[in-house]
Amino acid sequence: MNPRVSVPDRTVGPDIGLPILYRDALMLVIDKPAGLPVHPGPKGGPTLTDHLDALRFGLPRRPEAAHRLDRDTSGCLVLGRHARALARLNRLFADGKADKTYWALVEGGPDEAEGRIDLPLAKRSDDPRSWWMKTDPAGAPSLTLYRVLGRADGLSWLELKPVTGRTHQLRVHCAAMGWPIRGDAIYGSAGRAGPGLQLHARALSLPLYPKRDAIRVEAPAPMHMRAGLEACGMAAVAEAPALTRPSAT
Repeated sequence: MNPRVSVPDRTVGPDIGLPILYRDALMLVIDKPAGLPVHPGPKGGPTLTDHLDALRFGLPRRPEAAHRLDRDTSGCLVLGRHARALARLNRLFADGKADKTYWALVEGGPDEAEGRIDLPLAKRSDDPRSWWMKTDPAGAPSLTLYRVLGRADGLSWLELKPVTGRTHQLRVHCAAMGWPIRGDAIYGSAGRAGPGLQLHARALSLPLYPKRDAIRVEAPAPMHMRAGLEACGMAAVAEAPALTRPSAT
């Protein structure tokens, strides 16, 4: 079956200016801005958690994030609206049934029009507080599919599909291939005061309801990436068939 493409609900979450891309009885999909952490960190500061009560929309409990999205990554973030919904969504993500598509602007870029990155990943440190990752032959199997959507001088616009869901997978994989994501201050050469990480959770498809088509939700290109995307030909690129994602097993 073809995915059922959602009609975006461009409702803005009360008081926080978060566009809501999709809403039904079980889940919300919000367009998370870059720079907003999903969960509190050791340094404190504003997080999405601070605003979840404003996204209850009449339910007695606030929604909760069903998966991870890095602080500096923008785009589609799924929230379960109650405990049973969250458990179902968690299982879909854990079982690899959530089909995720990202857009990235990378320095340089691959020679091939499309391909796969199959590099195991492991944590850099045994410190449980550290989330930084590295390629490691003894690490967890990690697979990313990529396709070049456009190019400009020294820059490539990639569609990335993580078949596995390791921490920082796309960032480490791109850096390991020699084309780090622009604005990556951890795995690339960007400074902290640079343009920000050029990685966007563009779309996801979820088979949430067994007897219905999968729900597909898309997040528009964020403002901090638009100049680079347009330089790479975003306006001229027609909708193309998505990459076929193999099983993670």
